[in-house]
Amino acid sequence: MTPPFALLYVRTSMLDVAYEAHGPIDGEPVILLHGFPYDPRGYDDIAPALAARGYRVLVPYLRGYGPTRFINTQVMRSGQQAALAKDLLEFMDGLSIQRATLAGYDWGGRAACIVAALWPERVRGLVTGDGYNIQDIAQSITPRAPATEHRLWYQFYFHTPRGVDGLTANRRELCELLWTLWSPSWAEGPSLYGLTAPSFDNPDFVEVVIHSYRHRFMYAPGDPALEDIEAALALQPPITVPSISLCGADDGVGPPSQEDDDTEHFSGFYRRRVLPGVGHNIPQEAPQATLEALLELLTQATGEKRSR
Repeated sequence: MTPPFALLYVRTSMLDVAYEAHGPIDGEPVILLHGFPYDPRGYDDIAPALAARGYRVLVPYLRGYGPTRFINTQVMRSGQQAALAKDLLEFMDGLSIQRATLAGYDWGGRAACIVAALWPERVRGLVTGDGYNIQDIAQSITPRAPATEHRLWYQFYFHTPRGVDGLTANRRELCELLWTLWSPSWAEGPSLYGLTAPSFDNPDFVEVVIHSYRHRFMYAPGDPALEDIEAALALQPPITVPSISLCGADDGVGPPSQEDDDTEHFSGFYRRRVLPGVGHNIPQEAPQATLEALLELLTQATGEKRSR
């Protein structure tokens, strides 16, 4: 299925990153990042609205999704958190973007949180789905509450050869099931899934996904070139840039707790909003709330710039 927006490409050290662009070239940049198993369609109601206000909005396909491709057939198809963050940083470098406002959820939220934490000078503001998304890999082997473990069945499945075969053979059906389980109150979800599913036909999708879910539990080694970034992330660095966390109250994979467990990880302006009737696919299920959060940070950044 042809995407509704024209595709552009930028080359990084490892990828030809496909992305969609909206708004004037000289507009203040906003980068919107999707997660697993989603794609840029999650921002279809948000990107044009920001562009209409004069922002330059960029929506890339992550590694392993859609038309994004690895340059070298021999390089590791890593899905680890440091790889996603480096991709984002190099995407910005490739487009000569010195600073941007970032929004992301799931994998995309992880990339955005990492860049905000380790390279805060590159980030004006952050809208993150489900708070602090930087993995604490050292603690990953600690058993969690049974209800939480139950919701992570797909991750444990991916740890096995059977899971690799299952994702390879049934990627569209499996991802559609996750859409349903993770967003149980999203009535439009089933009818929109067909717009996103082709992005999972990427030849590297399975390998990147499997590595992502194995690496976070220390069941697969990371890319040696990313060890410095992973070492920095092991310290669970704080996020100092202005941030808003959006949490879906009906999230079927990670329902929000009543108390905000992530407050200690944010040291600057920070707000948490739990969205009733919203699941895991936050921007596509709650585009207005996501847009309002972005505009709040963008307006705040503009005001600070003028006051200097």
